[in-house]
Amino acid sequence: MTDSSALLTPLLAPQDQISAADHGINAEEWQRLTNRLGRVPNLVELGIYSVMWSEHCSYKSSRRHLSKFPTHNERVIQGPGENAGVIDIGDGQAAIFKMESHNHPSYIEPYQGAATGVGGILRDVFTMGARPIALVNALRFGSPDHPKTRSLVAGVVAGIGGYGNCVGVPTVAGETEFDEGYNGNILVNAMAVGLADQDKIFYARGATPGNPIFYVGSKTGRDGIHGATMASAEFSEGEEDNRPTVQVGDPFTEKLLIEACLELMATDAIQAIQDMGAAGLTSSSVEMADKGGIGIDMDLDKVPQREEGMSAYEIMLSESQERMLMVLKPGKVETAKAIFDKYDLDAEVIGMTTDTGHMVLRQLGEVVCDIPVAPLAEDAPNYDRPWLAPPARKPLDSSTPAREQDALKILLTLLSCPDMASKRWIWEQYDRHVMGDTLESSQSLGDAALVRVHGTSKALAISSDCTPRYVLADPYEGGKQAVAESYRNISAVGATPVAITDNLNFGNPENPATMGYIVKAIEGMAEACRVLDYPVVSGNVSLYNETDGQAIPPTPVVGGVGLLDDFRRATGLGQAQSGDTLILLGTTAGHLGASLFARHILGLSPKDMGPPPPIDLAREKEISDTVRSLVLNGLVHAVHDLSDGGLACAAAEMALTSDLGLDLGDQSLKNLFSEDQARFIVAANDDQLSRWPKGLSVEMIGTFGEPSGMLSVNGEVLPLEKLRKAHEDWMPNYMASVATE
Repeated sequence: MTDSSALLTPLLAPQDQISAADHGINAEEWQRLTNRLGRVPNLVELGIYSVMWSEHCSYKSSRRHLSKFPTHNERVIQGPGENAGVIDIGDGQAAIFKMESHNHPSYIEPYQGAATGVGGILRDVFTMGARPIALVNALRFGSPDHPKTRSLVAGVVAGIGGYGNCVGVPTVAGETEFDEGYNGNILVNAMAVGLADQDKIFYARGATPGNPIFYVGSKTGRDGIHGATMASAEFSEGEEDNRPTVQVGDPFTEKLLIEACLELMATDAIQAIQDMGAAGLTSSSVEMADKGGIGIDMDLDKVPQREEGMSAYEIMLSESQERMLMVLKPGKVETAKAIFDKYDLDAEVIGMTTDTGHMVLRQLGEVVCDIPVAPLAEDAPNYDRPWLAPPARKPLDSSTPAREQDALKILLTLLSCPDMASKRWIWEQYDRHVMGDTLESSQSLGDAALVRVHGTSKALAISSDCTPRYVLADPYEGGKQAVAESYRNISAVGATPVAITDNLNFGNPENPATMGYIVKAIEGMAEACRVLDYPVVSGNVSLYNETDGQAIPPTPVVGGVGLLDDFRRATGLGQAQSGDTLILLGTTAGHLGASLFARHILGLSPKDMGPPPPIDLAREKEISDTVRSLVLNGLVHAVHDLSDGGLACAAAEMALTSDLGLDLGDQSLKNLFSEDQARFIVAANDDQLSRWPKGLSVEMIGTFGEPSGMLSVNGEVLPLEKLRKAHEDWMPNYMASVATE
C-alpha cells in the first residue's frame, strides 16, 4: 500500500489537541489514535474517529457492563451485534425488533427529532429483510407546568404520527410520563417490530473483497452532521440554536425505500447491508467492513448529493435520512439499479470492497482518508468508569397515609394525575390499525398490544415498560421491576414472553454517582432476564441525558416481545362481564414506598418516598405462568397486571375499559394503593371459577355490576362517568392551550 501520510493533506494545525477536543476526543483517546495511526490524522479522519469512538456508537462507558445481559434462549436467532435482534416464532418465520433513542434531537426540534427517530428504527428492522409491522414509543417529558413541555409534547406526538402514519406502519403500544427531572432533556425512545422468513434474513456481516459498494435512497445533504457526537454530550440551557442541525425525514421516501429493499432482497443480490443511521456513511461502511474483516475504497464524488460543494468531511458525517449502504454480489449491479430506478430512488456504485483492511476515501481524484478499519472498532475506548453505589433509602413511614382523604377521592386524584391520566389525546393521533393486523392496542384495550402474524393464527404481543421512580429509589430493584413488568404485561394477554430489547437512558457516566445507577440497573435487569428466561437481543444506550449537570431520572426502558400461537384465545383488560368476580392473584404486603400514592397523596419528594417494592423473580414467573394458563384455557374474561397506583387504579381501569360498575367491598388504603409486585387482577364468572386448578391462592376482591354503573369501596360510591371524565379530561385540557403559548 502507498504510504498514506504522503498523500493526506492538509494535516491538523498545531492546535490539533484543541480540534480533537472539539470533536469529543480526550487526550488519552488522542494518544491512542495517533499511536495506532502512526501520524496525526487529517480533518476527515478525525471526524470519522470522533463519531465511531463517540459514546453513541462505541458504548465506551457501558460496553463492559452490557456483557452481563443474557442474550440467548432456545428461540433467539440473533442477539446483540447486528442491526436488530431476531427470534424464532415458528413455521420458518422470525420476528426482528429493536429500540433506539432520539432524545437530544427531539428536544432541539421535536417534530423532526421524533419523526426521524421513527424512520431510523424502521430502517434497523427492514435492513435485515423484515417487513415492519408495528411501532412502539416510550416518551418522557418534563413537568406539565414547565414552559416548554406543552410545545415539546405537541411536536413529538405530531412527528411520531406524521412519520409512522405516512409510512404505513401502525403505532400499537407505548407509554408517556411527565416528571420535572426531564425538564431540560426529554426522552423519545422508538421501537419497531418486523417479520421475515428465517432463510431470508440479511446481516451487516458477510461482505468479501472485490464487490461493489452500493448507495441507495435519498441524496446526502448537510443535515445532522455530528449528530452522533451531539448525542454523546450533555446539554447546557439556552444553547439549542448552536447545536448541530437535526435531520429532516421524509416518510414517503422511506416507504419507497422499504419496498425497493425488500424487492431487491428477494433477488439474492445482496451480500451485506447496513442502514445509514447515526454517523451516516461512516458508520455503515465501517461496520460492514469491520464485520467482514475487509477494506473499502470509496469515491465520494459518486455519492448522490443534494447540495453543492460538500466536503469529504460533510459527506462522511452527514446523517441525512432514508439512506442505505449495501455490498452487492458479483454481476448484480444492473439488477439492483433497475429496481431502485423503478421506485425513483438514487442508486449508485460508490466504491469497492478490498482486501487491504483500510478505509480509503477519494474526492476530486485525491486520497482524503486512508486509515485502518480495525482500530475504529477494536481500539474504541472501553472504559471501566468509577462508580458509587447509590445510597439506600430509609423505609417510608406510612402509618397515617390517608391524610384524611377517603379512598375514592384518592382514586380520583391518581387517575387524573399526569402519570395515570388517559393518554388518548396522544394515541388517537397515531394510525393503530393500518396494515389490518392490529388485534389489540395496549393504549386502549390491553397490557400489551397484539399484532397478528399475517395469514396465520399467531400473534406477537408487544409492550414497553419502565418505572423511573423505582430505579431512582433503588436501581437494582428498579431494573428488575422493568423487566418483570414487561414479562407480566406480555403474559396478561396470554402470550409467552420471548425476548426484550432495551433503551438505557441515563445522565453523564463520568459522574461516579450516575455510573452507579447505570451499573446497578443493568445488573438488576440482567438478573431478571436470567430468572425469567427473557434475554436481551438488541438495544441502545443513551447517556449524557442532562442539562447543566442535572441528570434525568435513570430510565432503562424495556421493550418486550412475546408469542401467542392462537390470537383467538387472547384476552385483555376490557372484557369483564356483568356478574363476574374480580380476583387478585399474588400477595399484597402493603408496600407504599416509591409509589404514586407517596408522590401525589403524601406529597413526598423523591428522596423521601422510600425504597421501591422488592421484586421476587421466582414469584413473578410463577404468577405470570398461572395467569397465562388461565387465559389460554378460557378460564378468565379479563386480565390486568398491577403496577402504578396498585389494586384500586388497576380495578378502576378494568371497570372503565369494560364500562361496568364495580363493588370493591371494604379495603384498607394500603391494600388499595400499595404497589407490591407479582400481582394480577382477573375477572371470571362462576362457571370459569369452578374449572380453575385446585390449590391456587387467590383473593376475591369485588363484583362487576351493570354498564355505566357505580364504583364503590368502603361504603362510598362514585359514578363511573365521573371517574371516566376525570381520567380522560386531563390531557386534552392540558394540551388545549398549546396553540396560545
